[in-house]
Amino acid sequence: MSLDSFKVEGGAKLKGDITPQGAKNEALQILCAVLLTADPIRIKNVPNILDIQRLIELLRGLGVKVTEHSPNDYTFQADQLDLEYLHSAAFTTNARKIRGSVMLIGPLLTRFGKAYLPQPGGDKIGRRRLDTHFSGLKKLGGDFRFDKDNNQYFIESEQLQGTYILMDEISVTGTANVVMAASMAKGETVIYNAACEPYLQQLCKMLIRMGAKIEGLGSNKLYITGVPSLGGTEHSVLPDMIEIGSFIGLAAMTASDITIKNCQIPELGIIPDTFRKFGIQLNEKGDDLHIPAQDHYEIQTFIDGSILTVYDSPWPGFTPDLMSILLVMATQAKGSVLIHQKMFESRLFFVDKLIDMGAQIILCDPHRANVIGLDRKYPLRGIQMTSPDIRAGVALLIAALSAEGTSIIKNINQIDRGYQNIDTRLNALGASITRI
Repeated sequence: MSLDSFKVEGGAKLKGDITPQGAKNEALQILCAVLLTADPIRIKNVPNILDIQRLIELLRGLGVKVTEHSPNDYTFQADQLDLEYLHSAAFTTNARKIRGSVMLIGPLLTRFGKAYLPQPGGDKIGRRRLDTHFSGLKKLGGDFRFDKDNNQYFIESEQLQGTYILMDEISVTGTANVVMAASMAKGETVIYNAACEPYLQQLCKMLIRMGAKIEGLGSNKLYITGVPSLGGTEHSVLPDMIEIGSFIGLAAMTASDITIKNCQIPELGIIPDTFRKFGIQLNEKGDDLHIPAQDHYEIQTFIDGSILTVYDSPWPGFTPDLMSILLVMATQAKGSVLIHQKMFESRLFFVDKLIDMGAQIILCDPHRANVIGLDRKYPLRGIQMTSPDIRAGVALLIAALSAEGTSIIKNINQIDRGYQNIDTRLNALGASITRI
């Protein structure tokens, strides 16, 4: 069990290079896809974090042969699976701990004709329903039932049939599940209102290398022609855009000079330009992002002078996972901004900690916060606080690093779920973070 608190000494300026880990949200999809074939699949740049380790343990329990070449490089082979493991107490306990386990259903259903899942866990950021997943799989011909008493989902089908599916919400994991299931369904499947995140494009590119027939990558309409079986391949996970955004926010808040290496900038969409709207200077050097030390940064207004509003929306809109970073960054900017978190209703509840630290924030409702920047005239002050979810946890860590004095952040296993050795990596840049 990891130690459960960070002690953070604030106020230090950081300097140096940092390389983002592999993308957690992509790796969760890619790892589930190894169940689609009996051939070996090698995956590189896998982030060494709690959620990924838990999913790899679930795959091991199912009988997948796992070869670890390094902590970020694995080969998986799902040629002899033990599907009875799905009904074991161990599977139920472990699958509940991680939300990504829901993406095991599509591959198991399409290859073996049946899948089972206990209600998964994950972040406490509001309702995250699974209807989209099962609705799509039912349209492909899955026979679904929900055991209310035990909170368990069952779905089976002798042969999935391609069909037209209009997704009722733009769900990344929901789209991934349906894409994997449709890749070996009979006939053609059209998925409209599909998620089109780079992570999902990466999954589709990997499936195509395995022999799947998928068209429409990068759009919200995917055309999939089912094939009888899929083969092995190699895949490298993209750098994590959420880490990249977190490091930009960290550099801004602490007035530090930081270079983020190997960012795959073309895959970052509107993320860099959104940070520039907050007055952050970002220099692109090849595939690296350099953030120079800035004593001041000013939030832009709209053309008519009205206050900037930033809201999250499905890709290619701004990712909800970086809204908490923007909010923290705004506390020391010059100017005001309205942060509108549309997609989850509990993601802004960490602002009370920032208010305790001296930030000027008006929480209008569970979805909107008006931030009045302090322009560094009054630094935040260190306090004791608890991390409610992965992204808010890192936002609070950034706030603590910029604050005067000492902060204690509890429940940091939430941070460890999504960020690999974050304390060691930031300490290498000059931060002072101790596990206690």
